[in-house]
Amino acid sequence: MIVKMLHDAGLRSEHAYLGAAASIGLSLASWLASNRQENLERADRWGIFVGEWAPTFFGLGLALANYERTDGEQLIDSQ
Repeated sequence: MIVKMLHDAGLRSEHAYLGAAASIGLSLASWLASNRQENLERADRWGIFVGEWAPTFFGLGLALANYERTDGEQLIDSQ
């Protein structure tokens, strides 16, 4: 399971949520930078491309939070 592998590697739900928030800011920054150097259509594509990372990170954060909650419950049940 990918979520278990990521959790075992040290990735926590808070990290994924921070990545989502950062990608929203990065989306705005990339749009502004691209808008100054290129045309509006190209700037919009860059902003949307980077902005689509946020839902992925939020989903990953939810999956990790769910795994962390159920993993903690299993530890309590086994004691």
